[in-house]
Amino acid sequence: MSPTSPASPTSPALVWFRDDLRLADNPALAGALAEGRPPILLYVLDEETPGRETPGRRSLGAAARWWLGRSLAALAADIARIGGRLVLRRGPADRVVREVVREAGVACVHWNRRYEAGAIALDRHLKAELTAGGVDVTSHSGTLLHEPWTLRTRSGGPYRVFTPFYRAAASLGVRAPLPVPARLAPGPELPGDDLDDWRLEPREPDWAGGLRAAWQPGEAGGRAALVEFLDRGLHGYAERRDRPDGAHTSRLSPFLRSGNLSPVQALAAVEHAAEAGEAQARDVEKFRSELYWREFSYHLLFHHPELATANLNARFDAFPWRDDAGFVHAWQRGLTGYPIVDAGMRQLWQTGWMHNRVRMICASFLVKHGLVDWRHGEAWFWDTLVDADPANNPASWQWVAGSGADAAPYFRIFNPVTQGETFDPDGRYVRHFVPELAGMPANLVHKPWQATPEVLARAGVTLGTSYPRPIVELAAARERALDAYRRSGGK
Repeated sequence: MSPTSPASPTSPALVWFRDDLRLADNPALAGALAEGRPPILLYVLDEETPGRETPGRRSLGAAARWWLGRSLAALAADIARIGGRLVLRRGPADRVVREVVREAGVACVHWNRRYEAGAIALDRHLKAELTAGGVDVTSHSGTLLHEPWTLRTRSGGPYRVFTPFYRAAASLGVRAPLPVPARLAPGPELPGDDLDDWRLEPREPDWAGGLRAAWQPGEAGGRAALVEFLDRGLHGYAERRDRPDGAHTSRLSPFLRSGNLSPVQALAAVEHAAEAGEAQARDVEKFRSELYWREFSYHLLFHHPELATANLNARFDAFPWRDDAGFVHAWQRGLTGYPIVDAGMRQLWQTGWMHNRVRMICASFLVKHGLVDWRHGEAWFWDTLVDADPANNPASWQWVAGSGADAAPYFRIFNPVTQGETFDPDGRYVRHFVPELAGMPANLVHKPWQATPEVLARAGVTLGTSYPRPIVELAAARERALDAYRRSGGK
């Protein structure tokens, strides 16, 4: 035990960073600094807590681990610039936090809330244990615009349809963003780990070159991405956001996922642009609705902890999914023979991210044309996305599969050819990520199997060799999916 009494004015305040790796608009940090005590800033890499694989306590995927490593390095540098130090510890989080509290004689602990069932259980247990030992513990809202339990239907239950949820949530006020602390008082010197020893970045093999080229994780990267969106992406966002062939989306999702940027900051910046006459109302409204879809996903996760593993619609429990490892492998590697699908899956593999419209196309192709259980796709996205989110990822997969809340009906089956022709009409997106089709004319780039031998030869394409033939026939696969739906009790 530390000789310093927790009641002493010199006893430190502990800030436990989790999914909030930033200094600006960080309520837990602001709350701790308001105590007027020397701060200890802690991050715990917890890969040991029993139950990590139970609902709500999933280990990070490979791409998210890479992002975490880069974000922690950036956060440590940002903290050092204003006089502080980020302490890194590894181990079961509850044990590590208790150890730090005991070592330093901590008087109070602050953290921003999490919403996965396992994380909630850990936080509640730790809070009760610390409080019983005389340590003041305060949790804050730093991840969402509104807490999931604050929104209820007229009957008192949770929402399952987005539009009334959005209407209710958007009617509530949102607090103003909090500033970056000007200075951090030095806290007690505590031993910590070296970030390199955590080996969050891949080494042998080093597959993260595409991620490094595409992203700048960290708070500065999040601010830069937000400014870029305000300058170039917000204008025309409502009309062009479904186009993957240009910079028409915000690309803020990985920064929101890791907390390099808060949704409060994003919403405030976009609304300020509207007030200044720098953005159209419909573009702002569409972006706002996308932020609230994220809120809706967390609302679902909070009230349905098994969102990533169990169908929200129990009727799908009897659905006759196919076990087709070859189909799954071709889909994962972008070798399905359908260019828009292959472009999306290769974008994901190279950059750790995929355009949202293309995510829906790729997910629909796996679940509907392949009859592959949506959980296989959700798990692949969890491992390969830098924005792998415990709420958005499963909620969106269930939406596409038809098994989720406010889901697209199962018979809504995206045709990858027409989707490609509609949203990538010149084939620019496909040509970038599927370069073997770069020479194909625009009217055939989304369906190269319809090209004549002469056209294929001029484009340097040999179907079945340089580019695969379609893995399934669309009409037959669509009918197979609808038949499976009918046989499982669908109407």
